[in-house]
Amino acid sequence: MIYLDLLIGFLEVGCFSFGGAYAAIPLIRDVVLRYGWVSEEMLTDMIAVSESTPGPIMVNLATYVGSSQAGIPGAVIATLASILPAFLIILLIMLVMKKALDNKYVQAVMRGLQACVIGVITAVGIYMLYQNAVRPVVTGADDFRPLLLAVVLAVLYFGSRKVKFMKKGLSPIMLIGIAACLGILAFGI
Repeated sequence: MIYLDLLIGFLEVGCFSFGGAYAAIPLIRDVVLRYGWVSEEMLTDMIAVSESTPGPIMVNLATYVGSSQAGIPGAVIATLASILPAFLIILLIMLVMKKALDNKYVQAVMRGLQACVIGVITAVGIYMLYQNAVRPVVTGADDFRPLLLAVVLAVLYFGSRKVKFMKKGLSPIMLIGIAACLGILAFGI
């Protein structure tokens, strides 16, 4: 029955997540917690691992959850279920609406959806920052490391844009590498 649950759960994610993986994280969170596959803390760890491994985050997360619940068959089912709707939609768009993308009304809708996706991604980022860095400090956990790491990474990212020899600032890959090293120093030692 777990295979059917994985198929239905990740088909739901694949069907209703518009705007990429970051926009899908709240939906994945709802599905995973509704089925009781992992805890909130474990999901946060899975998101972190999925972000730092090569490939699309939503696919990595689906593979990770499927693998943790039903081994390799579960990983295959969850992965295929998460990408199948997008694959079919893209095929349909390419076949039927090739000329529609030149329409000014369709372009206006796409620009509006782009703004919505930016809002959803920002909300997810703020939620994760609050849950993992700010909330522990506010609730008196006396662990300032996550908040300190978030501040250091923000300063590095935005500060690197001001340095003259780095015209575009730190690349996302460099930032992930720095975050990994700082995380190992802060939590591993």
